[in-house]
Amino acid sequence: MSVAKPLPSWNVLTKHDVFPTANHDEVARLNFLTHLNVHLSAQILPGVRLAYEGTVKPEFEKTRGREPESRHEIRKAMLNNGYFQMWSALRRNTMEMRHQATRAQVLRQIESLVEKVEKLNFQADTLELDTSIEVPDNIGSVDIHCQPGCYYEEYFENDVTVAASYDVGLFATTAGLLGALSDGGGQAIGKWLSESHSDFKPKRILDIGCTIGHNAVPLAQAFPDAEVIAIDVARPSLRYAHARAKALGVNNIKFVQANAEDLPQYDDQSFDLVTTSMFLHETSHSSMPRILKTINRVLKPGGLMLHLEQPQYEGMDLYQQFIRDWDSFYNNEPYWGPMHELDLKAMFDKCGFNGEDMFDVGLISLVDEKIFGKREKGDEGEDFGRAPVWNAYGLWKK
Repeated sequence: MSVAKPLPSWNVLTKHDVFPTANHDEVARLNFLTHLNVHLSAQILPGVRLAYEGTVKPEFEKTRGREPESRHEIRKAMLNNGYFQMWSALRRNTMEMRHQATRAQVLRQIESLVEKVEKLNFQADTLELDTSIEVPDNIGSVDIHCQPGCYYEEYFENDVTVAASYDVGLFATTAGLLGALSDGGGQAIGKWLSESHSDFKPKRILDIGCTIGHNAVPLAQAFPDAEVIAIDVARPSLRYAHARAKALGVNNIKFVQANAEDLPQYDDQSFDLVTTSMFLHETSHSSMPRILKTINRVLKPGGLMLHLEQPQYEGMDLYQQFIRDWDSFYNNEPYWGPMHELDLKAMFDKCGFNGEDMFDVGLISLVDEKIFGKREKGDEGEDFGRAPVWNAYGLWKK
């Protein structure tokens, strides 16, 4: 019989040289939010389904004479349910409290953070910022997942406030499942390629929508002989990402301010591997085809396009679609639902790929023992602290 492990503490995060410091009260706030998120997911969320199946669905069937036919009908029916209202309000509040806490933590030390970042970035040829690159309207009009200023807002020259806040706060929302460097996605990609495609040795890698480099850094570490180009439109994120990579001793990444809808600076068929990680659900229907067409242009024949994302809704039961779609309406993720209902094969066809070549795979990243301790025999049944399985889809270009 396994013994329950203590909940993770924010203090286990790896503190690289540009990571904001935290005092006692700041750690306590972040731990409270981390543990509240775990409680909401493990203890409260199952009750939402019970409320739906035991009360809301029977009432809907009685009134309409049929079962709900879409996730949207379920959502509208659930809006007046008190249990759903409670869970939803608490989940939204934890996100808002996360941003309030991390923003205050970062702002009290922002001058020293900027100084550290500037020192690491000074005259670096691996950081290219371009003031002519504008934030697309579909991104600039939304504070994604409720973060004030999203990834891109600059409040003063050389600002990194939004980027440092993002680095600090991810742990609270993900409860440590991304690892001590919040890089579980990139770690999973590297692990899968090494185990399932060990002969694939990309020499040039493009990571699109890199934000602060959480997933670009482990890719660069997995392929130390490769040149990694990590792009984003957000200047504060790129400044911080570059300094963060340097602080971690990773030097084979170039961080570039660029819009993936059009990358004229890169030649046709010039990359062996193109990746995105939790990026496509933050792009609009107008942007996504342009990005995929750009990927098709710059990807070499025999190269790999790989997208780390949440699963598509196709084949998923309607309740699961509804609960996953929560972010679309209550977490400032307006493109979440529309993206996850796309016919991806048809989209890939539209963008010049052969959609029939698409594969869908679960990528397993390692459990970070620094956070969860060593997994013992018998722990496999524990949901919390289990190795995360990342959904990924892509194709090998012919």
